[in-house]
Amino acid sequence: MRNICVIGGSRYFGKHLVKLERDAGNQVTVINRGSTGPLPGTTRLVADRDDERQLREALGARTFDVVVDQVCYTPRQAALARRVFAGRTGRYVMTSTMEVYDPATFAVPPPGPAGVPVTEDRLDLTALPPARDAAAPDPATAYAEGKRRAEAVLLSEPEFDTVSVRTAHVLGGGGADFTGRLAHYVERIAAGRPVDVHPDPFPTSFVHHEEIAAFLRWSAAGTFTGPVNAASHGALDVTSLCELIAAATGTRPRYRTVAGAAASPFSFDRGYAMDNGRAARLGFGFTRVADWLPGAVAEVRASAV
Repeated sequence: MRNICVIGGSRYFGKHLVKLERDAGNQVTVINRGSTGPLPGTTRLVADRDDERQLREALGARTFDVVVDQVCYTPRQAALARRVFAGRTGRYVMTSTMEVYDPATFAVPPPGPAGVPVTEDRLDLTALPPARDAAAPDPATAYAEGKRRAEAVLLSEPEFDTVSVRTAHVLGGGGADFTGRLAHYVERIAAGRPVDVHPDPFPTSFVHHEEIAAFLRWSAAGTFTGPVNAASHGALDVTSLCELIAAATGTRPRYRTVAGAAASPFSFDRGYAMDNGRAARLGFGFTRVADWLPGAVAEVRASAV
């Protein structure tokens, strides 16, 4: 039995991760702000992860085999976690995002051929320019830059073995998917309404919500360190995604060509789909998007009834 701490873990694939660890017989402690009750068979600690004193008091003398941080969004949060969990754990897994690669959120985009799936070494976090005091120009840039800098804090001079899981766009779970992005497509296509797309959209990466939970659990149990891309096989551009959804709904998709941010959520005018080769070489076997997407569409339709 292992002693696992999950920061966050109260909804979507974080909640599924907690269930996986609990059902495997592990001792699971979940830290959150108390907005949701504890899952049976787990321990909940109520604390604001941004308040160092409160977090230390909630933890007391507890130690863990591994910490999985589901809600680390800024370098300040990462630095605080590194201080608090130093000496309390030997392994730390941060849930990051594929948005760290998004060339639209870099002052100077990382080098690499356009449209070629990105590998972990494409992003050199040691080469980040000094942080600016000014706020990011938009939420997407703030999110991506916050994740990049949080990774940089945890991966540089680590107090424990550290993994940053760069997660693809997560789909599935029906009503549990609070983002509503897959539902956006399913509803529009089923109703015959047009989907707004870029003139020449690039592929992007996806992963099933249960698969990313399993991957985080696998990462927590591993011995490797550093960044690792987590994506199902088979990157899709927005029209390929719509064709698969249409096949599951029995309705032909309609498209409307637009420019810039007016496009639908998974229509991209730049490429940064991820290469999952490192995870495969380490021993994790991903599924194919085309195999699980019909079931995810069915979950969306069932949750809307």
